[in-house]
Amino acid sequence: MWIETTIALKFLRQGFTQTLLILIGIAVGVSVIVFIVTLVVGLQANIVSRTLGTQAHVRVQPQEEVNLLARPPNGTYNLVLEDKRAQRLRSINNWQQIMADLDTINGVKAVSPVVSGPAFARRGEAIKSVSILGVDADRYERIIPISKDIISGAFRVNAGEAVIGKQLADDLGVRVGSKLRLDASEGRNAIVTLTGIFELGVRELDSRYVYLDLKQAQALLGLFGGVTVLEMTVNDIFDATLISDKVHLRTSLKSESWMQTNSQLMNALASQSLSSNLISFFVALSVAFGIASVLAISVTQRTREIGILRAMGARREQMLIVFLIQGAILGLCGSFAGSAAGWSMVWAFNAFGPRLFDISPSLSIVPVTVALATITGVLSAIAPAWRASRLDPVAAIRYV
Repeated sequence: MWIETTIALKFLRQGFTQTLLILIGIAVGVSVIVFIVTLVVGLQANIVSRTLGTQAHVRVQPQEEVNLLARPPNGTYNLVLEDKRAQRLRSINNWQQIMADLDTINGVKAVSPVVSGPAFARRGEAIKSVSILGVDADRYERIIPISKDIISGAFRVNAGEAVIGKQLADDLGVRVGSKLRLDASEGRNAIVTLTGIFELGVRELDSRYVYLDLKQAQALLGLFGGVTVLEMTVNDIFDATLISDKVHLRTSLKSESWMQTNSQLMNALASQSLSSNLISFFVALSVAFGIASVLAISVTQRTREIGILRAMGARREQMLIVFLIQGAILGLCGSFAGSAAGWSMVWAFNAFGPRLFDISPSLSIVPVTVALATITGVLSAIAPAWRASRLDPVAAIRYV
């Protein structure tokens, strides 16, 4: 192999201009692949983190209520046209035992009980429709770290205290320390003191969410000791649907993952991944054709040298290996240069690009890119190498 490598390096040095141009072409292609893949992965991670920053990975709720029809007498059929049954506010039966069971599922990071329902927030003559969320603060913070989004006060929801969104606070003209009246159905109401104001960056949530202590929300909504939702986070967010299905099988409750409730987002992420893969594929294809064309020209230019080497005893396999080594060297060196250039482009994007989000290249992309570029170089060299190995020594030496 040492002889073949020496001949391959000599051929590359003799055609230095061609070698340099193809190395630049490979480096440009690899840098584009590294940058595009890193950019898309960073964009997807940013979108997912922003989406999941305001919602649980899995939500477990009671099954929907359905109408029960009387069984008709034997031999007869009832044709019934009916509306879907209205869904009332209901608690999950034995939710404490179910929550303890969900905590033991492999891959589940945290489980939190939540009781939620509609109400009206009043201050003077101002009135707003809101959504009450009664939470266990310690457990809920492991689902949604809302303390990071507090812009005034603190996330504290003891008895008689509440935390609301910035938009709702602006609409009602309240601040931390203000009193707020909450009116629920059937005449139930409570007066709470605001201990914190948050801003999640989602207008609908910032204008509707009111966080209360779990027990106070249960009393206000008439669900004493009950919860309407068990919210969960998982270790791997893309395993959420599998864990959701497992939860449904174990509990028979309605279980939905963030991937099911954000199907449009998943379609967008899939489209981004497909676009990135297509760009990478066609860039790699152009690199492969570039390597193949340069080596094909090299075979033509060095026909006499190949003939002389064959006449001196070089076997066909050795000539085949010479050009395969050239392809591997071009791919390897070009990919290293391209990876460095790709990392430089990522750094420039983070330093001088739009401050929408940062992208962090994964170290694993370098060996993967280098390996793929090297393999592409070898595969691209197969046709020229095969042609060189099949040259007849006598005809090749006479070649002018």
